[in-house]
Amino acid sequence: KACGWALRQYSKYNPLSVKQFVDENPNLSGLCKREASKYLA
Repeated sequence: KACGWALRQYSKYNPLSVKQFVDENPNLSGLCKREASKYLA
């Protein structure tokens, strides 16, 4: 849960880096991916 929250917050400032990180780490939990992608277009 904390992973997703941190990535979601960071995606407001650097969305490309967050998208790249999520794409390169398929072992992230579904919740982490969902939260990280919340503000990505």
